[in-house]
Amino acid sequence: MRSDMTEDPSAVGGSPGGAPGAIPAAPVGGGGAIRDAGLGRVATLLLVSSLTIMASTVISPGLPGMEAALAGDDPRAALMIRLALSLPGLFVALCAPLVGWVADRRGRRVIMLAGIVLYALAGTSGLWVEGLEALLIGRAFLGASVAMLMTAASAMAGDLFTGPTREKFLGLQSSSMGLAGLVFLTCGGMLAETGWRAPFAIYGAALAILPAALILLPETLRRAAPAVSAGPTAAPAGPEARAIGPGVALLVFIALANSVLFYFLPVQLPFLLRHIGVAGPGDAGLALGVFTLMSSAASLLCARIRRRVSAGGVFGLAFAVMALGFVVIAMAERMDGGLMQVGLGAALSGLGVGLVMPTLFNTAIGLAPVAQRGRVAGMTTAGVFLGQFLSPMVSQPGADAWGYPGAFLGGAVLLLAMAAVGLGARRLLAGG
Repeated sequence: MRSDMTEDPSAVGGSPGGAPGAIPAAPVGGGGAIRDAGLGRVATLLLVSSLTIMASTVISPGLPGMEAALAGDDPRAALMIRLALSLPGLFVALCAPLVGWVADRRGRRVIMLAGIVLYALAGTSGLWVEGLEALLIGRAFLGASVAMLMTAASAMAGDLFTGPTREKFLGLQSSSMGLAGLVFLTCGGMLAETGWRAPFAIYGAALAILPAALILLPETLRRAAPAVSAGPTAAPAGPEARAIGPGVALLVFIALANSVLFYFLPVQLPFLLRHIGVAGPGDAGLALGVFTLMSSAASLLCARIRRRVSAGGVFGLAFAVMALGFVVIAMAERMDGGLMQVGLGAALSGLGVGLVMPTLFNTAIGLAPVAQRGRVAGMTTAGVFLGQFLSPMVSQPGADAWGYPGAFLGGAVLLLAMAAVGLGARRLLAGG
């Protein structure tokens, strides 16, 4: 990724000099440190990114209680309850490409600020709406807000950092999201003990971030200066004009498949635990918290691993580890391992996901043409969250046919197939 592109200073957001709104004259990369972009700015961007991790999973421990309260005699209720968890993913997938297109033309900042406000309003709607249909409408608007936040944050990271520094930041971003997931899932499990609506209050935390985002996050969109025409012998187009290649398309597929499979955990794990006699929502929150904690730890190590292993190699390793975790979870009933064994399987799965996510976004941004960075971020985000939406439609038929352990064994087989895809795509993903 080039960091020496010609820029139009008037198109760069922020204030001059060392003011809080100023951005670096060029993206931080090479031997630069993440803190060179400003510690307050980096911290705020990490906090905004962390909102996306709890968009769906924070209510997971309360799903059995929600089902008991709202299902009634509706035969569709089991699927609809699970869609409350994953419906935001569909609307992220629908909205993210459009959001990315707007971000490449109008900038990242306004999208991020509007997304924070919508996130808080839509997320907390579960505290007061009545009926499954109204609940699902609120979840749809939550998905739209996550599309705004995730796309703007990813594009802003691509604007602020390049090369190894960007890889370090994206690892730190994934790690902070994992830690936030641990906190929010644990809190969600505790709150779910008091009632299924209580976890929805956590979404209001977004409003606490809004003042810092207003003050510290500038517009980072850099518009390249118009090239001087040299007639028929004009220089070949640079990365600003390059077409989006097949490597990006493959990454979108990997993003989708990864989300379909790792989302087996928040969608089905609370029900598997109840199936094996571990019934408390707090226990489900604890197991999912272990998953996110290990994901966070792996993300911190991802930049070091990437110095020695290609992106395709990381995907192969990560999906294989996730498959092992799924097998451990599936065998918990047969081996009478209970919550401890499920927690071990969740930890292994978290290690794999923690390697996938920063590698996914760093490679996508690295392969993206500069002028289409927002669109590529939007496409990758769409893949991630479309997978979340599709996950119940993949896992629930398996659970109905083979039981919850059988569904996780089926997921392990699919993860091994994805490991083979990653290893086979090492050359295609080179350069990202």
